[in-house]
Amino acid sequence: MMVPVTLLLLGALTAVVAPRLLARADWPDREPVLALWVWQCVVAAVLLCCALSMTLSAAAAWQAVRGHVFASAPRAVVDAYALGAAGPWAAPTAVILASAGLWSLAMLVREVVRARARRRDRRAELLLRAPLLPGEERAAGRLVVLEGERPDAWWLPGTAPRLVVTTAALRRLKGRRLDALVAHEEGHAQARHDWLLHCSAALAGGFPQVPVFAGFRDEMHRLVELAADDVASRRVGRLTTALALVELNEERGVFGRSPTPQAHVPQRVHRLLAPPDRLPALRRLRLTAAAALVPVIPVLVALVPGLRALG
Repeated sequence: MMVPVTLLLLGALTAVVAPRLLARADWPDREPVLALWVWQCVVAAVLLCCALSMTLSAAAAWQAVRGHVFASAPRAVVDAYALGAAGPWAAPTAVILASAGLWSLAMLVREVVRARARRRDRRAELLLRAPLLPGEERAAGRLVVLEGERPDAWWLPGTAPRLVVTTAALRRLKGRRLDALVAHEEGHAQARHDWLLHCSAALAGGFPQVPVFAGFRDEMHRLVELAADDVASRRVGRLTTALALVELNEERGVFGRSPTPQAHVPQRVHRLLAPPDRLPALRRLRLTAAAALVPVIPVLVALVPGLRALG
Protein backbone atom coordinates (compact mmCIF):
# COMPACT_ATOMS: atom_id res chain seq x y z
CA MET A 1 0.00 0.00 0.00
CA MET A 2 2.59 2.48 -1.17
CA VAL A 3 0.44 4.56 -3.55
CA PRO A 4 -0.82 7.09 -0.91
CA VAL A 5 2.74 7.62 0.33
CA THR A 6 3.99 8.04 -3.23
CA LEU A 7 1.29 10.59 -3.92
CA LEU A 8 2.18 12.60 -0.83
CA LEU A 9 5.85 12.57 -1.77
CA LEU A 10 4.96 13.60 -5.32
CA GLY A 11 2.83 16.47 -4.00
CA ALA A 12 5.64 17.65 -1.72
CA LEU A 13 8.16 17.42 -4.56
CA THR A 14 5.89 19.42 -6.88
CA ALA A 15 5.27 22.05 -4.20
CA VAL A 16 9.00 22.52 -3.65
CA VAL A 17 10.47 22.18 -7.14
CA ALA A 18 7.86 23.87 -9.37
CA PRO A 19 7.91 27.33 -7.69
CA ARG A 20 11.72 27.35 -7.78
CA LEU A 21 11.75 26.48 -11.47
CA LEU A 22 9.22 29.22 -12.18
CA ALA A 23 11.24 31.74 -10.15
CA ARG A 24 14.35 30.96 -12.18
CA ALA A 25 12.58 30.99 -15.55
CA ASP A 26 12.98 34.05 -17.74
CA TRP A 27 9.64 33.78 -19.53
CA PRO A 28 6.80 34.43 -16.99
CA ASP A 29 7.01 38.22 -17.42
CA ARG A 30 7.07 37.73 -21.19
CA GLU A 31 4.03 35.44 -21.15
CA PRO A 32 1.92 36.30 -18.07
CA VAL A 33 -1.17 34.43 -19.29
CA LEU A 34 0.88 31.28 -19.80
CA ALA A 35 2.49 31.76 -16.37
CA LEU A 36 -0.97 32.03 -14.81
CA TRP A 37 -1.91 28.75 -16.46
CA VAL A 38 1.27 27.00 -15.26
CA TRP A 39 0.77 28.17 -11.67
CA GLN A 40 -2.81 26.91 -11.69
CA CYS A 41 -1.69 23.53 -13.01
CA VAL A 42 1.01 23.24 -10.33
CA VAL A 43 -1.40 24.05 -7.50
CA ALA A 44 -4.03 21.71 -8.98
CA ALA A 45 -1.43 18.92 -9.05
CA VAL A 46 -0.53 19.46 -5.38
CA LEU A 47 -4.19 19.43 -4.38
CA LEU A 48 -4.85 16.33 -6.50
CA CYS A 49 -1.99 14.49 -4.82
CA CYS A 50 -3.51 15.21 -1.42
CA ALA A 51 -7.05 14.34 -2.51
CA LEU A 52 -6.08 11.02 -4.11
CA SER A 53 -3.87 10.07 -1.18
CA MET A 54 -6.73 10.84 1.19
CA THR A 55 -9.16 8.73 -0.86
CA LEU A 56 -6.89 5.67 -1.01
CA SER A 57 -5.92 5.99 2.66
CA ALA A 58 -9.59 6.15 3.64
CA ALA A 59 -10.33 3.13 1.44
CA ALA A 60 -7.55 1.24 3.19
CA ALA A 61 -8.74 2.23 6.66
CA TRP A 62 -12.49 1.69 6.33
CA GLN A 63 -14.35 -1.01 4.46
CA ALA A 64 -17.36 1.26 3.83
CA VAL A 65 -15.23 3.76 1.96
CA ARG A 66 -13.51 0.96 0.06
CA GLY A 67 -16.85 -0.33 -1.10
CA HIS A 68 -17.75 3.05 -2.59
CA VAL A 69 -14.37 3.76 -4.17
CA PHE A 70 -13.97 0.29 -5.74
CA ALA A 71 -17.66 -0.48 -6.15
CA SER A 72 -17.44 -1.57 -9.80
CA ALA A 73 -13.80 -2.58 -9.88
CA PRO A 74 -12.81 -6.23 -10.52
CA ARG A 75 -11.39 -8.18 -7.63
CA ALA A 76 -7.95 -8.21 -9.21
CA VAL A 77 -7.86 -4.40 -9.19
CA VAL A 78 -8.77 -4.22 -5.51
CA ASP A 79 -6.11 -6.79 -4.66
CA ALA A 80 -3.52 -4.84 -6.65
CA TYR A 81 -3.78 -1.93 -4.22
CA ALA A 82 -3.16 -4.22 -1.21
CA LEU A 83 -5.62 -2.23 0.86
CA GLY A 84 -5.80 -4.89 3.55
CA ALA A 85 -2.07 -4.59 4.22
CA ALA A 86 -2.26 -0.93 5.19
CA GLY A 87 -0.67 -0.03 8.47
CA PRO A 88 -2.15 1.96 11.36
CA TRP A 89 -1.18 5.20 9.63
CA ALA A 90 -3.96 4.94 7.01
CA ALA A 91 -6.81 6.26 9.16
CA PRO A 92 -4.87 9.22 10.67
CA THR A 93 -3.56 10.17 7.24
CA ALA A 94 -7.07 10.13 5.76
CA VAL A 95 -8.44 12.20 8.64
CA ILE A 96 -5.64 14.78 8.47
CA LEU A 97 -5.96 15.19 4.69
CA ALA A 98 -9.75 15.37 4.89
CA SER A 99 -9.49 18.03 7.57
CA ALA A 100 -7.07 19.98 5.40
CA GLY A 101 -9.51 19.77 2.50
CA LEU A 102 -12.40 20.99 4.60
CA TRP A 103 -10.22 23.79 5.96
CA SER A 104 -9.32 24.84 2.41
CA LEU A 105 -13.00 24.90 1.47
CA ALA A 106 -13.81 26.93 4.59
CA MET A 107 -11.05 29.42 3.73
CA LEU A 108 -12.39 29.78 0.19
CA VAL A 109 -15.92 30.35 1.49
CA ARG A 110 -14.58 32.92 3.96
CA GLU A 111 -12.69 34.71 1.21
CA VAL A 112 -15.74 34.80 -1.06
CA VAL A 113 -17.96 36.03 1.78
CA ARG A 114 -15.48 38.77 2.64
CA ALA A 115 -15.20 39.78 -1.01
CA ARG A 116 -18.97 40.01 -1.32
CA ALA A 117 -19.14 42.06 1.86
CA ARG A 118 -16.51 44.43 0.48
CA ARG A 119 -18.46 44.70 -2.79
CA ARG A 120 -21.68 45.45 -0.91
CA ASP A 121 -19.92 48.18 1.06
CA ARG A 122 -18.43 49.70 -2.08
CA ARG A 123 -21.75 49.53 -3.92
CA ALA A 124 -23.45 51.24 -1.00
CA GLU A 125 -20.72 53.90 -1.05
CA LEU A 126 -21.18 54.30 -4.81
CA LEU A 127 -24.92 54.69 -4.42
CA LEU A 128 -24.32 57.33 -1.78
CA ARG A 129 -21.70 59.24 -3.74
CA ALA A 130 -23.32 58.74 -7.17
CA PRO A 131 -27.07 58.32 -6.60
CA LEU A 132 -29.36 57.29 -9.43
CA LEU A 133 -31.22 60.12 -11.09
CA PRO A 134 -35.04 60.06 -11.16
CA GLY A 135 -36.13 57.46 -13.69
CA GLU A 136 -32.62 56.02 -14.06
CA GLU A 137 -32.30 52.25 -13.74
CA ARG A 138 -29.31 50.21 -12.72
CA ALA A 139 -27.71 48.64 -15.78
CA ALA A 140 -25.14 45.89 -16.10
CA GLY A 141 -21.74 47.21 -17.07
CA ARG A 142 -22.71 50.73 -15.99
CA LEU A 143 -19.94 53.30 -15.89
CA VAL A 144 -19.86 55.23 -12.62
CA VAL A 145 -18.04 58.55 -12.38
CA LEU A 146 -17.14 59.68 -8.87
CA GLU A 147 -16.02 63.07 -7.70
CA GLY A 148 -12.49 62.66 -6.42
CA GLU A 149 -9.22 64.55 -6.22
CA ARG A 150 -7.17 61.39 -6.69
CA PRO A 151 -7.02 59.77 -10.13
CA ASP A 152 -8.24 56.22 -9.73
CA ALA A 153 -10.29 53.54 -11.46
CA TRP A 154 -11.36 50.04 -10.58
CA TRP A 155 -13.67 47.31 -11.79
CA LEU A 156 -16.34 46.27 -9.32
CA PRO A 157 -17.31 42.65 -10.19
CA GLY A 158 -20.60 40.99 -9.38
CA THR A 159 -23.98 40.32 -10.96
CA ALA A 160 -24.03 43.91 -12.19
CA PRO A 161 -20.35 44.74 -12.81
CA ARG A 162 -19.38 48.37 -12.92
CA LEU A 163 -16.37 50.35 -14.00
CA VAL A 164 -15.72 53.16 -11.53
CA VAL A 165 -13.61 56.14 -12.60
CA THR A 166 -12.90 59.27 -10.59
CA THR A 167 -13.22 62.75 -12.06
CA ALA A 168 -9.52 63.32 -11.39
CA ALA A 169 -8.71 60.37 -13.65
CA LEU A 170 -10.97 61.75 -16.36
CA ARG A 171 -9.29 65.15 -16.13
CA ARG A 172 -5.79 63.66 -16.24
CA LEU A 173 -6.23 60.89 -18.82
CA LYS A 174 -7.32 62.04 -22.22
CA GLY A 175 -8.23 60.18 -25.39
CA ARG A 176 -6.32 56.95 -25.93
CA ARG A 177 -4.86 56.97 -22.43
CA LEU A 178 -8.34 56.80 -20.98
CA ASP A 179 -9.05 53.96 -23.42
CA ALA A 180 -5.99 52.17 -22.03
CA LEU A 181 -7.34 52.48 -18.50
CA VAL A 182 -10.73 51.09 -19.52
CA ALA A 183 -9.13 48.25 -21.53
CA HIS A 184 -6.95 47.31 -18.54
CA GLU A 185 -9.93 47.00 -16.22
CA GLU A 186 -11.96 45.15 -18.85
CA GLY A 187 -9.07 42.70 -19.16
CA HIS A 188 -9.42 41.87 -15.47
CA ALA A 189 -13.18 41.42 -15.82
CA GLN A 190 -13.12 39.27 -18.95
CA ALA A 191 -10.50 36.88 -17.53
CA ARG A 192 -12.29 36.70 -14.14
CA HIS A 193 -9.08 37.52 -12.33
CA ASP A 194 -11.09 38.10 -9.15
CA TRP A 195 -11.63 34.34 -8.80
CA LEU A 196 -7.93 33.61 -9.20
CA LEU A 197 -7.21 36.12 -6.45
CA HIS A 198 -9.89 34.61 -4.19
CA CYS A 199 -8.57 31.05 -4.58
CA SER A 200 -4.93 32.02 -4.10
CA ALA A 201 -5.75 34.14 -1.05
CA ALA A 202 -7.81 31.32 0.47
CA LEU A 203 -4.99 28.77 0.11
CA ALA A 204 -2.31 31.15 1.35
CA GLY A 205 -4.48 32.26 4.28
CA GLY A 206 -5.43 28.71 5.22
CA PHE A 207 -1.91 27.31 4.98
CA PRO A 208 0.52 30.18 5.61
CA GLN A 209 3.40 27.75 6.23
CA VAL A 210 3.17 26.19 2.75
CA PRO A 211 5.45 28.22 0.44
CA VAL A 212 3.82 27.08 -2.79
CA PHE A 213 0.50 28.64 -1.76
CA ALA A 214 2.15 31.90 -0.67
CA GLY A 215 4.00 32.01 -3.98
CA PHE A 216 0.76 31.29 -5.82
CA ARG A 217 -0.94 34.26 -4.14
CA ASP A 218 1.93 36.67 -4.71
CA GLU A 219 2.37 35.70 -8.35
CA MET A 220 -1.35 35.92 -9.05
CA HIS A 221 -1.40 39.54 -7.87
CA ARG A 222 1.56 40.38 -10.09
CA LEU A 223 0.72 38.34 -13.17
CA VAL A 224 -2.91 39.44 -13.47
CA GLU A 225 -1.72 43.04 -13.68
CA LEU A 226 0.78 42.15 -16.40
CA ALA A 227 -1.89 40.26 -18.31
CA ALA A 228 -4.29 43.21 -18.09
CA ASP A 229 -1.50 45.54 -19.21
CA ASP A 230 -1.04 43.36 -22.29
CA VAL A 231 -4.76 43.53 -23.05
CA ALA A 232 -4.61 47.33 -22.95
CA SER A 233 -1.39 47.52 -24.95
CA ARG A 234 -2.81 45.35 -27.72
CA ARG A 235 -5.75 47.72 -27.97
CA VAL A 236 -4.08 51.14 -27.72
CA GLY A 237 -0.33 50.48 -27.81
CA ARG A 238 2.38 49.98 -25.21
CA LEU A 239 3.54 53.60 -25.02
CA THR A 240 0.01 54.88 -24.46
CA THR A 241 -0.62 52.25 -21.79
CA ALA A 242 2.64 53.09 -20.03
CA LEU A 243 1.85 56.81 -20.03
CA ALA A 244 -1.61 56.13 -18.64
CA LEU A 245 -0.08 54.00 -15.88
CA VAL A 246 2.42 56.74 -15.00
CA GLU A 247 -0.17 59.53 -14.96
CA LEU A 248 -2.50 57.44 -12.82
CA ASN A 249 0.16 56.66 -10.19
CA GLU A 250 2.71 59.48 -10.24
CA GLU A 251 1.21 61.25 -7.20
CA ARG A 252 1.24 58.09 -5.08
CA GLY A 253 4.99 58.00 -4.59
CA VAL A 254 5.44 54.72 -6.42
CA PHE A 255 8.34 56.03 -8.48
CA GLY A 256 10.43 57.12 -5.52
CA ARG A 257 13.03 55.20 -3.54
CA SER A 258 10.76 54.36 -0.62
CA PRO A 259 8.85 51.10 -1.05
CA THR A 260 5.08 51.40 -1.40
CA PRO A 261 2.20 48.92 -1.80
CA GLN A 262 2.33 49.73 -5.55
CA ALA A 263 6.08 49.08 -5.83
CA HIS A 264 5.45 46.85 -8.86
CA VAL A 265 4.20 49.79 -10.96
CA PRO A 266 7.68 50.97 -12.10
CA GLN A 267 8.48 47.44 -13.28
CA ARG A 268 5.23 47.34 -15.20
CA VAL A 269 6.01 50.67 -16.86
CA HIS A 270 9.52 49.52 -17.78
CA ARG A 271 8.10 46.31 -19.24
CA LEU A 272 5.69 48.29 -21.40
CA LEU A 273 8.37 50.72 -22.60
CA ALA A 274 10.97 48.00 -23.26
CA PRO A 275 8.82 44.98 -24.09
CA PRO A 276 10.59 41.62 -23.95
CA ASP A 277 10.28 39.38 -26.96
CA ARG A 278 7.45 36.88 -26.79
CA LEU A 279 8.27 33.20 -26.78
CA PRO A 280 8.04 31.39 -30.11
CA ALA A 281 4.63 29.88 -30.72
CA LEU A 282 5.99 26.32 -30.64
CA ARG A 283 7.61 26.86 -27.25
CA ARG A 284 4.41 28.38 -25.88
CA LEU A 285 2.54 25.32 -27.10
CA ARG A 286 5.06 22.98 -25.48
CA LEU A 287 4.89 24.82 -22.15
CA THR A 288 1.10 24.81 -22.23
CA ALA A 289 0.99 21.07 -22.90
CA ALA A 290 3.65 20.32 -20.28
CA ALA A 291 1.76 22.31 -17.66
CA ALA A 292 -1.47 20.50 -18.52
CA LEU A 293 0.28 17.18 -17.94
CA VAL A 294 1.39 18.11 -14.41
CA PRO A 295 -2.04 17.44 -12.81
CA VAL A 296 -2.35 14.26 -14.89
CA ILE A 297 0.70 12.67 -13.27
CA PRO A 298 -0.95 12.13 -9.83
CA VAL A 299 -3.94 10.53 -11.55
CA LEU A 300 -1.66 8.16 -13.46
CA VAL A 301 0.26 7.29 -10.28
CA ALA A 302 -3.03 6.47 -8.53
CA LEU A 303 -4.18 4.31 -11.45
CA VAL A 304 -0.95 2.38 -12.07
CA PRO A 305 -1.73 -0.64 -9.81
CA GLY A 306 -5.20 -1.00 -11.28
CA LEU A 307 -4.00 -0.65 -14.86
CA ARG A 308 -1.30 -3.26 -14.26
CA ALA A 309 -3.86 -5.66 -12.84
CA LEU A 310 -6.13 -5.15 -15.85
CA GLY A 311 -3.22 -5.49 -18.27
